[in-house]
Amino acid sequence: MKIVSYNVNGLRQRIAQFGSLRNLLNSFDADIICFQETKLRRQEVTADLVMADGYESFFSCTRTSEKGRTGYSGVITFCRVKSAFSSKEVALPLAAEEGFTGLMGCSQTSKDNFPSFMEDLEEFSKDELLSVDSEGRCIVTDHSHFVLFNIYGPRAGNDDTERIQFKQNFYRILQKRWESLLHQGRRIFVVGDLNIAPFAIDRCDAGPDFDNNEFRRWFKSILLVNGGQFFDVFRAKHPDKREAYTCWPQNTGAEVFNFGSRIDHILCAGSCLHESDDLQCHSFIRCHVKECDILTQYKRCKPESTLRAHRWKGGRSIKLEGSDHAPVFTTLLEIPEVSLHSTPSLSARYVPMVHGIQQTLVLMKRRVSEQMKSCKMAHEDISMGSTCERVLEPVDKAGSSATGPSECHFSPSQGSEGSFLESNELSKGSSQETVAKSGNEYLYEKPITRQCNESKKKARNSQWSQLSLRSFFQKSTNLDNGVNDSCANYSNNQAECSQPDPHLHKTPAVFDHSGTKQYELDTDACDQDFAELNDSSTKEEKSNVASLEWQRIQQLMQNSIPLCKGHKEPCIARVVKKQGPNFGRRFYVCARAEGPASNPEANCGYFKWAASKSSKSRNK
Repeated sequence: MKIVSYNVNGLRQRIAQFGSLRNLLNSFDADIICFQETKLRRQEVTADLVMADGYESFFSCTRTSEKGRTGYSGVITFCRVKSAFSSKEVALPLAAEEGFTGLMGCSQTSKDNFPSFMEDLEEFSKDELLSVDSEGRCIVTDHSHFVLFNIYGPRAGNDDTERIQFKQNFYRILQKRWESLLHQGRRIFVVGDLNIAPFAIDRCDAGPDFDNNEFRRWFKSILLVNGGQFFDVFRAKHPDKREAYTCWPQNTGAEVFNFGSRIDHILCAGSCLHESDDLQCHSFIRCHVKECDILTQYKRCKPESTLRAHRWKGGRSIKLEGSDHAPVFTTLLEIPEVSLHSTPSLSARYVPMVHGIQQTLVLMKRRVSEQMKSCKMAHEDISMGSTCERVLEPVDKAGSSATGPSECHFSPSQGSEGSFLESNELSKGSSQETVAKSGNEYLYEKPITRQCNESKKKARNSQWSQLSLRSFFQKSTNLDNGVNDSCANYSNNQAECSQPDPHLHKTPAVFDHSGTKQYELDTDACDQDFAELNDSSTKEEKSNVASLEWQRIQQLMQNSIPLCKGHKEPCIARVVKKQGPNFGRRFYVCARAEGPASNPEANCGYFKWAASKSSKSRNK
């Protein structure tokens, strides 16, 4: 059987990369697939993200409301099976548990499968135990022959005391759980992103104080070579392999020169499955582990980015096809079948929220479709026979109504669900109708919706047309006069369209029943104004102005960007995102991808603070 561990750096992105979850899972051709850093919040979990035909899944999402931690981590274990019920397959677990403290509300454990170890954790409070499981960093599955831990280890900066304490608690409690299982004679597999590179060979830039890190010391202490109980399966199969990394920083382009670290691991502990008293000749890793390696094809750059990979230019020319991690796999041999069993109740197939949300969406779509159907029928009725009647309003001598020309009301006979939606559309054009009064009679003029639609379209195009670059760099807040005039003319004309004006162009006369001549607003005058404004500046002039402005801006930017000392090339600007005295401050670094110091094509390490108004620029 084959086990794969992969930090996906966002499950949605990886599913989109392969087209579907099933395609992503099938690409590994593995029996058990463990994902870390899924970045799924529990309320966002849907069937298309955690369920695929031929696989059973067990997921854990972050439960904390701490700022910056929601929707950040998350793990999920997929098990490829032929049958989810009455199966003898080893890949289908007998039991499953979210977290490793045994305190999570959805834990599906028993004293036989997962022995209690709470008596060994008296030094931790219940809140501390729950906190290590609240970030969705572990799923435990029992496969009879071994217990599998899918782990996403916490990351802690050197000066972040709070996260350092959290990481200490996380691994101390986890180790207690391992020791309890091993004491019961169980075999353990630990897979995942532990965020620890154990040896200097596992880190591209390991310095002289590399081994002084407390978490590296802890990692080494649990290995069999240092008196512990675990095998580092990759190092057991490739003890001297160098530059075997699983993670590369994306913001520095380090993958171009394979400048990374090995922080994704597969560990195993426990006795051999063979019944033998000769412990020296038999061990689990010798008898049952065929291979363990890194799937480097998942870390390749896109083909169009490899031509000039050494000229990384701050990430604008290099894009990864997948995560910033590479998957790690191991292949096991001679793993016998297990007794008949069914899928544990922690499986995603039994989680109500996964199916409930999907059903709700279907019902919502159905209701919306019914409403749209009724609206369409109402619209057809209106267009064929019904009319939009204006409420008769007295009009003063100036031609303005008391309530405003844009109000439009349906008669009671048109009351339907769809007509309410359509009334909004009709009311938009109703402002173009002119109501005039001669004596005691109300006069109605013919709606001119077609002309108004064309006028609105031209006005919208004029309003959102691209401004000149020069206008953004002027001290005055006023925009280009032509644009202001066009917007002002449009707004004035639109406001005045509802009332007659002696200064406006007149259309052919329309006579009412009493023979009194009335004049209808000519909307072509508005269109003509916009046409004249648009004709005042040709496309060639706009293109020339834009080209000159861009050249001037690029020249100013080029003059302000320093050249790195190593390659004499323009640097790239970055901003300090870490909390501290320099938070938010800009600086310049070499634009090339990070790599070993011995490679002249790699980043030369140049650094310079950007000048600021409050302080002088500093060089480092």
